[in-house]
Amino acid sequence: MDAVADRDYVLEFLAAAAVLGMHCSRLAADLTLWATSEFGFVEFADAFATGSSIMPQKKNPDVAELIRGKTGRLYGNLMAVLTVMKGLPLTYNSDMQEDKEPLFDTVDTLEAVLRVLPPMLETLTFRVDRMLHAAGAFYSTATDLADYLVRKGLPFREAHEIVGRAVREGIARARNWASCR
Repeated sequence: MDAVADRDYVLEFLAAAAVLGMHCSRLAADLTLWATSEFGFVEFADAFATGSSIMPQKKNPDVAELIRGKTGRLYGNLMAVLTVMKGLPLTYNSDMQEDKEPLFDTVDTLEAVLRVLPPMLETLTFRVDRMLHAAGAFYSTATDLADYLVRKGLPFREAHEIVGRAVREGIARARNWASCR
């Protein structure tokens, strides 16, 4: 009875696909954010981006956005099969035919994502100069300074207080770490 009632292999594949989709989505979300003018850390090749319909200077990271969007489809396919299976008694039920469409759609969706993701990543241009500038902005290295003071023998509580005062002083004087060099 269990052999004909079981769709765990389908569910496990769909779950693994959903997790893979989540990781691809997170990568695509970071790249999409980093491509904004506010960050400017990465630039997409024209083959993986489109121009904006209203702003001629803007380049939309469409492929990354589509990869991000496909994850909802993968989650939905997993939930669809889980929902079909949740209330069925043991042995075969015709409801179980509903596992095919989500399974095949998940395979097609993953194939599409994994066909385009590697070439997109290979063609990215990283703006290291922007990243270096941002790395020291907004006192993002304050914890590193506190850790340095600890390695030199200062208790962390004191190092934290000293660095906190330095940051407050810098803010009061409208300065950042980069201007202190």
